[in-house]
Amino acid sequence: MISEIGLLTVAGLAAGFVNAIAGGGTLISFPALVAIGLPPVVANLTSTVALVPGYLGATVAQRQDLQGQQRRLGWLFPSAVAGGITGAMLLLRTNEALFNALIPYLLFLAAVLLGVQEQVRAWLLRRISAPAVSEVGAIPLVFLAAVYGGYFGAGLSVILLAVLGMVLGESLTRLNGLKQILAFGVNVAAAAFFVVSGEVVWPVAVGMAIATIVGGLLGGKFARAVNPLLLRRIVVLLAVVLAIIYWLRQR
Repeated sequence: MISEIGLLTVAGLAAGFVNAIAGGGTLISFPALVAIGLPPVVANLTSTVALVPGYLGATVAQRQDLQGQQRRLGWLFPSAVAGGITGAMLLLRTNEALFNALIPYLLFLAAVLLGVQEQVRAWLLRRISAPAVSEVGAIPLVFLAAVYGGYFGAGLSVILLAVLGMVLGESLTRLNGLKQILAFGVNVAAAAFFVVSGEVVWPVAVGMAIATIVGGLLGGKFARAVNPLLLRRIVVLLAVVLAIIYWLRQR
C-alpha cells in the first residue's frame, strides 16, 4: 500500500512537471495507474480526471493570448466539448480486453505526436503568412481531434495545434492560446462525463491530482532551467519503451 502511494505520488509529480514544460503527462500517469492494478479503461479515465487541474493552470496562464478570439471560441469550443464527450463515451463502451490490446498502439501514437511537435511548430511558423480560412472549416477537424482527446488524450495538444494552423492564419502565440483552452474544454468535458459514469477511483484521482498540481508548480518554477526538447525526448522514449513492453506482454 505504501509503495503504491509512493508510486502514484511520484507519477503525479512527474506528470504535472512534464505537462507544465513539454506535455505528455498522461504517458506517466496512465501506466502508473495500471501498474497499481487498476483496469486499463478505469486507469485511463481516472488519469484524465486527475490531470484536469493542471490544464486549468495552463489555460489561465495563456488567457491574454485569447483576446480578440471570442468569435473563434464561439465556433470551436462547443465542437471541442462535444468531441471530448464522444471520446469519453467511446472509451466507456470499449471492453477491457479491446482497450488492453489497443494500449501499445495508443502509446506509440502518442510518442509519435510528441516526437513531431517541434516539426509541427516549425511548419506552423512557415504558414503564418498564409491566408486564413473561416474558423467554421475547423469545426469538424477540432471535433475529430477532441474525440481522440476524450478517448486517450496524450498528444492532443499537437493535433489541435496542427489543425488550427491548417485553417487559421494566425501567430503561433495566439494559436497556442486557442489550442490550450480547447484542450482544456476537451479534458473537462471528458472528465465530467467520467465523473457522472461513477467509474472514477476517487481516492487515487484526488491524490494524484494534488501531486499533479504540485508538479505543475515546480515545472513552472524550474521551466527555464530545464531543456523542454530534452524532456520531451525522454517522455517519447518512455512511451516507446512502454508500448514495446505492453506489446510483448500480449504475445
